[in-house]
Amino acid sequence: MKYFFDTEFIEDGKTIDLISIGMACEDGRELYRVSTEARYDLANDWVRTNVVTQLPRLDDPAWQNRRQIAADVIAFVLPLERPQFWAYYADYDWVVLCQLFGTMMQLPNGWPMYCMDLKQLSVMKGSPRHPKQEGVEHNALHDARWNRQLYRFLEGLPWAA
Repeated sequence: MKYFFDTEFIEDGKTIDLISIGMACEDGRELYRVSTEARYDLANDWVRTNVVTQLPRLDDPAWQNRRQIAADVIAFVLPLERPQFWAYYADYDWVVLCQLFGTMMQLPNGWPMYCMDLKQLSVMKGSPRHPKQEGVEHNALHDARWNRQLYRFLEGLPWAA
Protein backbone atom coordinates (compact mmCIF):
# COMPACT_ATOMS: atom_id res chain seq x y z
CA MET A 1 0.00 0.00 0.00
CA LYS A 2 1.33 3.43 -0.93
CA TYR A 3 1.16 6.31 1.54
CA PHE A 4 1.83 9.76 0.15
CA PHE A 5 2.77 12.27 2.80
CA ASP A 6 4.08 15.71 3.48
CA THR A 7 5.23 17.50 6.59
CA GLU A 8 5.65 21.09 7.55
CA PHE A 9 8.39 21.82 10.05
CA ILE A 10 10.67 24.34 11.68
CA GLU A 11 14.37 23.74 11.11
CA ASP A 12 17.52 25.55 12.05
CA GLY A 13 20.23 23.46 10.40
CA LYS A 14 20.48 21.13 13.41
CA THR A 15 16.92 20.35 14.46
CA ILE A 16 13.80 19.53 12.46
CA ASP A 17 10.65 20.18 14.50
CA LEU A 18 7.33 18.82 13.22
CA ILE A 19 4.53 21.34 12.71
CA SER A 20 2.09 19.19 10.74
CA ILE A 21 1.80 15.96 8.78
CA GLY A 22 -0.64 15.04 6.05
CA MET A 23 -1.04 11.56 4.60
CA ALA A 24 -3.06 10.51 1.56
CA CYS A 25 -3.28 6.77 1.01
CA GLU A 26 -3.69 5.27 -2.43
CA ASP A 27 -7.04 3.84 -1.25
CA GLY A 28 -8.39 7.36 -0.62
CA ARG A 29 -8.06 7.55 3.16
CA GLU A 30 -6.45 10.69 4.61
CA LEU A 31 -4.88 11.83 7.86
CA TYR A 32 -3.95 15.33 9.01
CA ARG A 33 -2.36 16.21 12.34
CA VAL A 34 -0.77 19.35 13.80
CA SER A 35 1.70 19.26 16.67
CA THR A 36 0.89 21.00 19.91
CA GLU A 37 4.56 20.65 20.86
CA ALA A 38 6.30 22.48 18.00
CA ARG A 39 8.41 25.47 18.98
CA TYR A 40 6.39 27.99 16.97
CA ASP A 41 8.38 30.81 18.58
CA LEU A 42 11.43 29.55 16.64
CA ALA A 43 9.70 29.63 13.24
CA ASN A 44 11.28 31.97 10.71
CA ASP A 45 9.26 34.59 8.86
CA TRP A 46 8.72 32.33 5.82
CA VAL A 47 7.27 29.53 7.97
CA ARG A 48 5.09 31.97 9.92
CA THR A 49 3.72 33.49 6.69
CA ASN A 50 3.36 30.36 4.54
CA VAL A 51 2.66 27.57 7.03
CA VAL A 52 1.51 28.78 10.45
CA THR A 53 -1.15 31.10 8.99
CA GLN A 54 -2.79 28.08 7.33
CA LEU A 55 -3.06 25.89 10.41
CA PRO A 56 -6.53 25.07 11.72
CA ARG A 57 -8.03 26.77 14.75
CA LEU A 58 -6.62 25.62 18.07
CA ASP A 59 -9.89 23.85 18.94
CA ASP A 60 -9.63 21.63 15.84
CA PRO A 61 -9.12 17.93 16.73
CA ALA A 62 -6.17 17.79 14.30
CA TRP A 63 -4.06 19.36 17.06
CA GLN A 64 -2.34 16.55 18.98
CA ASN A 65 0.85 15.94 20.91
CA ARG A 66 3.63 14.02 19.17
CA ARG A 67 2.88 10.78 21.01
CA GLN A 68 -0.75 10.85 19.85
CA ILE A 69 0.30 11.81 16.30
CA ALA A 70 2.61 8.78 16.22
CA ALA A 71 -0.22 6.53 17.44
CA ASP A 72 -2.59 7.99 14.83
CA VAL A 73 -0.05 7.42 12.05
CA ILE A 74 0.42 3.80 13.15
CA ALA A 75 -3.35 3.29 13.19
CA PHE A 76 -3.66 4.92 9.76
CA VAL A 77 -1.05 2.70 8.12
CA LEU A 78 -2.81 -0.61 7.64
CA PRO A 79 -1.34 -3.51 9.60
CA LEU A 80 -0.04 -6.56 7.79
CA GLU A 81 0.73 -4.49 4.71
CA ARG A 82 4.18 -3.60 3.49
CA PRO A 83 3.76 0.15 3.32
CA GLN A 84 5.55 2.31 0.79
CA PHE A 85 6.04 5.91 1.81
CA TRP A 86 6.28 8.56 -0.90
CA ALA A 87 7.06 12.27 -0.55
CA TYR A 88 8.23 15.12 -2.79
CA TYR A 89 11.79 16.21 -1.92
CA ALA A 90 11.42 13.55 0.75
CA ASP A 91 14.57 13.82 2.84
CA TYR A 92 13.44 16.10 5.68
CA ASP A 93 9.88 14.76 5.57
CA TRP A 94 11.20 11.25 6.15
CA VAL A 95 13.39 12.35 9.07
CA VAL A 96 10.44 14.15 10.68
CA LEU A 97 8.21 11.10 10.26
CA CYS A 98 10.85 8.75 11.68
CA GLN A 99 11.45 11.06 14.65
CA LEU A 100 7.83 10.59 15.73
CA PHE A 101 8.92 7.10 16.80
CA GLY A 102 12.30 8.05 18.24
CA THR A 103 15.14 6.81 16.09
CA MET A 104 14.92 5.13 12.71
CA MET A 105 15.58 1.84 14.51
CA GLN A 106 12.32 2.37 16.42
CA LEU A 107 10.08 2.52 13.36
CA PRO A 108 7.05 0.23 13.60
CA ASN A 109 7.68 -3.40 12.62
CA GLY A 110 7.37 -4.02 8.91
CA TRP A 111 8.01 -0.41 7.91
CA PRO A 112 10.87 0.31 5.50
CA MET A 113 13.81 2.36 6.69
CA TYR A 114 13.63 4.53 3.58
CA CYS A 115 11.16 6.70 1.73
CA MET A 116 10.52 6.86 -1.99
CA ASP A 117 11.11 10.32 -3.49
CA LEU A 118 8.71 11.70 -6.09
CA LYS A 119 11.24 14.30 -7.25
CA GLN A 120 13.72 11.54 -8.06
CA LEU A 121 11.01 9.58 -9.88
CA SER A 122 10.17 12.72 -11.86
CA VAL A 123 13.80 13.15 -12.91
CA MET A 124 13.97 9.50 -13.98
CA LYS A 125 10.84 10.11 -16.07
CA GLY A 126 12.51 13.03 -17.88
CA SER A 127 11.49 15.91 -15.57
CA PRO A 128 8.08 16.49 -17.18
CA ARG A 129 5.95 19.50 -16.31
CA HIS A 130 3.97 18.48 -13.24
CA PRO A 131 0.20 18.80 -12.83
CA LYS A 132 -0.86 22.00 -11.10
CA GLN A 133 -1.57 21.57 -7.42
CA GLU A 134 -5.12 22.20 -6.33
CA GLY A 135 -5.57 23.37 -2.78
CA VAL A 136 -3.17 25.35 -0.66
CA GLU A 137 0.58 24.84 -0.97
CA HIS A 138 2.45 24.31 2.29
CA ASN A 139 -0.59 22.71 3.90
CA ALA A 140 0.63 19.20 4.69
CA LEU A 141 -2.64 17.47 3.72
CA HIS A 142 -3.06 19.39 0.48
CA ASP A 143 0.57 18.67 -0.40
CA ALA A 144 0.09 14.96 0.39
CA ARG A 145 -2.91 14.87 -1.94
CA TRP A 146 -0.83 16.49 -4.66
CA ASN A 147 1.93 13.94 -4.05
CA ARG A 148 -0.62 11.18 -4.73
CA GLN A 149 -1.75 13.00 -7.89
CA LEU A 150 1.84 13.47 -9.03
CA TYR A 151 2.62 9.79 -8.51
CA ARG A 152 -0.36 8.75 -10.63
CA PHE A 153 0.73 11.19 -13.34
CA LEU A 154 4.36 10.00 -13.33
CA GLU A 155 3.36 6.34 -13.19
CA GLY A 156 1.82 6.65 -16.65
CA LEU A 157 4.93 8.12 -18.27
CA PRO A 158 7.76 6.18 -19.89
CA TRP A 159 11.23 6.11 -18.35
CA ALA A 160 13.64 8.71 -19.71
CA ALA A 161 16.35 7.46 -22.04
